[in-house]
Amino acid sequence: MADIRITGRMVNFTRLTFDTNDHDVIRKQLSTMLDETSYQGALVVLDTTVEQELIALIQLLIDLDLQPMAVIDGLMGDQARSIQFPVLPVDRPLQKIKPTQEQIVEKEPADAKNQQSVTTSQPKNVSYATSYHDEILRTGQCIVQDHGDIIINAGTNSGSEVIASGNIHIYGNVRGRVIAGAGGNTKARIFCHSLEAELISIAGTYCVADDIPQNLIKKSVHIFLNDSQELEFKALEI
Repeated sequence: MADIRITGRMVNFTRLTFDTNDHDVIRKQLSTMLDETSYQGALVVLDTTVEQELIALIQLLIDLDLQPMAVIDGLMGDQARSIQFPVLPVDRPLQKIKPTQEQIVEKEPADAKNQQSVTTSQPKNVSYATSYHDEILRTGQCIVQDHGDIIINAGTNSGSEVIASGNIHIYGNVRGRVIAGAGGNTKARIFCHSLEAELISIAGTYCVADDIPQNLIKKSVHIFLNDSQELEFKALEI
């Protein structure tokens, strides 16, 4: 019996692109961004438009509880190769588009009521957003919601991408990539009217088109992680 097993699991990476090499500025801006999101501990791929001191940048990100995994080939490529740090080829990024509408709800942290009156710093309210999009998501386009759910009232074409930290609802044909629970939310769910996706993922667990149950292709489907953290597909009665 072989001593090595290969299993499929997609890891969600966050791409950081730096337009400055001032590490004080980077630390300040990233600290603010991380306070507002759930990306602590996230795996990050690094890109830059200016020269960087790669080793120092990697250490800065580790100090902020991020996990640098690779750089995009370019200004940091040679430095990365010299220390045997992974280098990814330059890609053609998708066009990130704005949703038709966005609704934001401020929620009080669950532990706020339990805080004693002597507490000097009050917890910040948590923003939860829902993005609504009324048009077909075309090839080469993506919609990203880092703080909540996405609802698309049309379909998604092949080569498109929908990414949400929460749930995703698509009331049309789904032919692109659909990634819910980005950042590790295992409670996230996906609902779609007609499932023909290239890839489905929840909290890093993924399924490509060939592995989607054939009896559910072009059907209305509810997708979630079961108790074993496996993707489960269930037909919706509509």
